[in-house]
Amino acid sequence: MDFYHKSVLLQETIENLKVKPDGVYVDGTLGGAGHALAVCRKLSATGRVIGIDQDAAAIETARERLKDYENQTVIIRSNYCSMVREVHNLGIREADGIVLDLGVSSYQLDTADRGFSYREDAPLDMRMDQRQEKTARDIVNTYSESELYRIIRDYGEDRFARNIARHIVQAREKALVNTTKELAEIVKHAIPAKARATGGHPAKRTFQAIRIELNQELEVLQNSLEDMVDLLGDGGRICVITFHSLEDRIVKSIFRRCEHPCTCPPDFPVCVCGKKPKGRVITRRPILPSAQELLENPRSKSAKLRVFERTKNRENQS
Repeated sequence: MDFYHKSVLLQETIENLKVKPDGVYVDGTLGGAGHALAVCRKLSATGRVIGIDQDAAAIETARERLKDYENQTVIIRSNYCSMVREVHNLGIREADGIVLDLGVSSYQLDTADRGFSYREDAPLDMRMDQRQEKTARDIVNTYSESELYRIIRDYGEDRFARNIARHIVQAREKALVNTTKELAEIVKHAIPAKARATGGHPAKRTFQAIRIELNQELEVLQNSLEDMVDLLGDGGRICVITFHSLEDRIVKSIFRRCEHPCTCPPDFPVCVCGKKPKGRVITRRPILPSAQELLENPRSKSAKLRVFERTKNRENQS
């Protein structure tokens, strides 16, 4: 199966990057190369795109789709948390723009044996990087009831998290939970029938929670986003597309802190902490998909785009 992923908020992202023909741009979640290809089309012969992805299928597809720009592109199999190191290893000190399109791709959801989807029966996998040994099956069968409750509550934001965790533990005492269908059925029976009638598939939130835990998605974002802001040159922009409230909250918070880093008490007449703003938030409110995009790509429904612009050596950044 070809790596298919329809890039969400593509036009809005490219517009906000303000691509310079001779610039250096980094796509930290290369996927099917939709955003990277759109940037390449705006570059001159001296412009560069560095694409990073941890999924082997994404890397293979991206190479094919970017073959007309092979002299302007570098493709690296890695996690975007290593972006700064990877870019520096290429002898590049600053980037003019960065794109992150977070979450799971259409390809990963639609390829049954990757184990991301509750709609298909497959081994419980959910690894974004298949070089990783730990899988979703390990989480489901080895985490304690309290640990399962925590991740389903925090990452899935499911009000039935406690009951779901209890049902998983009870089920695995009889036999290990090995497949997506088995897990989906367990979750279904843990949720009251009345609640199952609304809000989509009952296992959606649990699958999301396990995927986030397995791939450490929120920790990676939390620990590396500000470093990416620091990688930007003067006037460079970072565009981040999120698909659920937990990611969006992290992005919003870090962008705000980069704009207003002062930690002095509010009653201090002058700043004494010495922390200087790194730039400005471009999107006071996130950019959402248009009505047309929602019609063409229902998976874009929960997408939000936030943009931050790096500014260096400027006293007034407002």
